Formats: sequence, structure tokens, C-alpha cells
Amino acid sequence: MAWRSRTLRVVLSLCLILFLSAVASASKKKPPLKPVNINTATAEELQQVPGIGPATAQKILQMRKSYGAFKSVDDLLAIRGLGQKRLDKMRKYLTVARTNPSKTDALSTKPPAVPQKPPDKPQEKP
Repeated sequence: MAWRSRTLRVVLSLCLILFLSAVASASKKKPPLKPVNINTATAEELQQVPGIGPATAQKILQMRKSYGAFKSVDDLLAIRGLGQKRLDKMRKYLTVARTNPSKTDALSTKPPAVPQKPPDKPQEKP
């Protein structure tokens, strides 16, 4: 009976070690090869940045939707739970670039009215 108890402990210990190593390797993510534009990135792209998980990615997207494009990476400090130290660690993986207006925005704006010049001479009828 004692050998069963000892075997069970060894098996449980091995399972615990495997679980902890899996969690540790999953928590270390590879940083993106090029900086992520916080004005155009999806939640998945934002989560590639070390320090940004699903909750922070959603907060960034919500802030962008509510207030418009970010002017600086420092604008992320307005997000609750994201402090200066954490932002400093993420900064080299983030960038801010201007967004191009979408096609629907371009179509919805009317071009300036061009005044039409009246004809110089009335057209003659044959």
C-alpha cells in the first residue's frame, strides 16, 4: 500500500511540473518583428506585444473607437491598469501612424462646388 501512495505522489508531482512548465512557456510570447500600429491593429495583433493581453487589447480598441486615433503611444496611459513602467516595456513594440480615411468617408464628403461660367454667346439654332 505504501508503494501506491509513493507512486501516486510521483505521478502527481510530474503532472504538476508539466503543467507549470506549459504555463511558463505559454506566458512568454515572441514579440512582433515590427512595431504594431495602435491606430490600425486588431486585438490579435495587439496581443502579440509583451504586456498586452486580451483585456488590455479590448481596452485599447474601445478607447480608439470612442476617442479616435491615438496621437502618441503615451495616450495609452489613459487606460486604467496601464502604468508608466508597463508602457515603457511595451513602447519599442508600438507605433502610431496616421490612418488613411476609409473609402466610405471619401465618398461621403462632397467636393467643393465649382461655379459654372455662363456661355459667352448664346447658341444659334439652325
